Amino acid sequence: MADLSTTYMGLKLKNPLIAASSGLTDTLEKVKTLADDGIGAIVLKSLFEEQIQMEIDSLGVNNMFNTYTDAENYVSYYTKEHNVNKYLTLIEESKKAVDIPIIASINCMSAGEWVDFAKKIESAGADAIELNMFILPSDAELSGKEIEAVYFDLIEKITSILKIPIALKISSYFSGMANTLVKLSNSGISSLVMFNRFYNPDIDLETETLTSNRIYSVPEENSNNLRWIGILSGKVNCDISSTTGIENGETALKNILVGAKTVQIASTLYKNSTNYIGTMLRDMDAWMDSKNYASLSEITGKLNASNIKHPIVFERSQFMKYYSDHH
Repeated sequence: MADLSTTYMGLKLKNPLIAASSGLTDTLEKVKTLADDGIGAIVLKSLFEEQIQMEIDSLGVNNMFNTYTDAENYVSYYTKEHNVNKYLTLIEESKKAVDIPIIASINCMSAGEWVDFAKKIESAGADAIELNMFILPSDAELSGKEIEAVYFDLIEKITSILKIPIALKISSYFSGMANTLVKLSNSGISSLVMFNRFYNPDIDLETETLTSNRIYSVPEENSNNLRWIGILSGKVNCDISSTTGIENGETALKNILVGAKTVQIASTLYKNSTNYIGTMLRDMDAWMDSKNYASLSEITGKLNASNIKHPIVFERSQFMKYYSDHH
């Protein structure tokens, strides 16, 4: 059997599979099930910046949402039902119940007073914290440089108060992707999580209304990860965790080959149940045995742009190849 253990943000993991932040990681019972089924680490369901801010400024809760519609008041309702103290309790109980890393998660868009709350997450025992920066560059008045400044401002503030590792979960919407991610990797974070998955809009032609496209990711979405992780894993100064479109053990291996230290999964567990973790690990182990690899470290980054003869395959040459085959 191959050794599937790895290190991620300085944490020792028995395997590279991480349960991504989702409804599968929001209770102690689910955390225990994931651990029993063999997951390497768990990212707890995200706490929203708005929830933390409301806890800090509880006297102003009724005023915070005066400018929002009833539909947008879901955050206010969610906070009343699931306050931040329950999140801290979940961290504490999870750490006592399982022997794998527990990573807290915050969905944030700015660096505000809520940042100080991260210290409570650290005190509760979280092994690391994942900042889910959910910024879609849809404001035509904001330049790419201004948006990027939000990321660096947040990192500067949160790294100044935390000792635990910090992962930054990002989207692929950057005007200068490679340049920005290399700079982010040198900012004090321990990992880049690539990539955030936005809900995709669709249109119902019958009712002529906007609707949501598929909720779960599909394997085809992972090609963007392979491209950018392959290009950047030999250049960034931190670990990379891949997420989106990782359906099986084979896809997990592909992401590790281009440089990901870990992969985060959720959709495939919704589709196949958490028992599927074992299937993925067995398939990974079988492939490695068939190739005579003894450990995961032997293949991590083996096929990234820094280690292959023709790194341009991650870029335009693919288009040229396929285009030339179809005329």
